[in-house]
Amino acid sequence: MDSLSGISMFVLVAETRSFTKAGQQFGVSSSAVGKSIARMEERLAVRLFHRSTRSITLTAEGALFLERCRRILGEVEAAEAELSEVAGSPRGRLRVSTPQLLGLMMPTLDLFMQNYPDIALDVDLSDRMVDVIEEGFDAVIRTGEQHDSRLTARRLGACRQVMVASPEYLAQRGVPSHPRELAQHPCLLHKFPATGKLERWPFLLADDEPEPVLQERLTCNTIEALTHAVKQHKGIAFLPTFIVRDELASGQLVTVMDEFLDKTVTFWVLWPASRYASPKLRVFIDFLQQNLRI
Repeated sequence: MDSLSGISMFVLVAETRSFTKAGQQFGVSSSAVGKSIARMEERLAVRLFHRSTRSITLTAEGALFLERCRRILGEVEAAEAELSEVAGSPRGRLRVSTPQLLGLMMPTLDLFMQNYPDIALDVDLSDRMVDVIEEGFDAVIRTGEQHDSRLTARRLGACRQVMVASPEYLAQRGVPSHPRELAQHPCLLHKFPATGKLERWPFLLADDEPEPVLQERLTCNTIEALTHAVKQHKGIAFLPTFIVRDELASGQLVTVMDEFLDKTVTFWVLWPASRYASPKLRVFIDFLQQNLRI
């Protein structure tokens, strides 16, 4: 088991590129991690990492060894999972990160807890781009294109994004018929938490048409706050349909200029590719796919 622990430590160092971060997850010092890697290199008679004062990178031998070690750990996790399934229902602690969308996420998570009382959820509600492996998450839910080769992804669903306003606001200020008219309308804009940049409203325009100027009435890093503002007749917002589904159905909000937009947002659940999907993770992923109301 000491060798297995060393393999796990090597894989974590390779994935995080840090003795310190690996040590934090193992509960040991960075020097203890370094000594463990050094002993492994001495036993194998190869150098696994190139080390400098600023970075740690895999050698060619280290990269080859990493793939073998991932398969070994996957087999061990598969064996443990089979024993867990024999012993009973999925159980244990599951650490997940989700977007800061209480109205979307919490009904599904609440229903999951009712169906799987032996699984304890540790949920990070955040719009920041967490590092799944470095921060020790079992799974994360995110939107947009996914390009991290260290992660396995499953699509959960997609919805349209639309411009919305309240009928009261439109009765007072008029209904815009072209994006250039937004210069005369207060706009409620989403700001990406990770970059601080405003989300672009992706209008379908002729090649020779300039991007419209948006009048910034409110900028915010959560779309739930923008939803509240648009329902209070503060202006026009660009939002995914899942967050205003009920308001659109009741007529509390209406869409505008649909013909100038063709944009969808896709939700994904991602987990470390190097890890076997344990029973608790498998049921969580399947449950999300079946029950998340996007």
